[in-house]
Amino acid sequence: MKIPENFKRRVVMTTVGVVLCAIAVGFFKCSLFGVDPFQCFAQGVWGRFFKTNMSYGIFYTVVCALMLVVDMFVARSYMGVATLVNMFLTGYIVDFASGVITSFAKEPNLAVRVVFLAVGVLVMCFASSLYMTSNLGVSVYDAIPIVIARKWSFPFKFVRIACDLICVTVGTLAGLMPGVGTLITAFFMGPLIEFFNHSFSEPYLNR
Repeated sequence: MKIPENFKRRVVMTTVGVVLCAIAVGFFKCSLFGVDPFQCFAQGVWGRFFKTNMSYGIFYTVVCALMLVVDMFVARSYMGVATLVNMFLTGYIVDFASGVITSFAKEPNLAVRVVFLAVGVLVMCFASSLYMTSNLGVSVYDAIPIVIARKWSFPFKFVRIACDLICVTVGTLAGLMPGVGTLITAFFMGPLIEFFNHSFSEPYLNR
């Protein structure tokens, strides 16, 4: 197997990106302003159709596994070590980060929650940019807008917004009310990831 150019740098970007992304989700979770768009979709569908039959953890794993099967047909080149790490380790890092954050702010006031949300969104976008640019695999959900954008030459930020809004819409129709953080993420995650791609991740990888 051919080792990618700048392999060590790609590994660093992947590792830091995945860990930071999980920590960002921890901040997002502690802000109490809603969940990210894909979680809105997953939690909404689970709550409407599967809550009485299986736990959310099992349902989420099944959804990711099904998406992985689809991605192996349409986005195989984007599957890699980061994909597996995202699927199996992110949840544990999120739980750890959330525990640490809540130990310092057990009952955060509105101002602290806003700070948590801002940190969560910015760090999540920066982290996503790192591990996407490293090209050692992306999450099963992140692969979808990347494939669409590159296959039909659409700007990534607009494709990402569209995918996120579809997730929010499905989750809302299923009965989960999106929070302000969910909507902020849906509209700004794509543009922010693209901004960090151009301003940091790509220059760092290619320097």
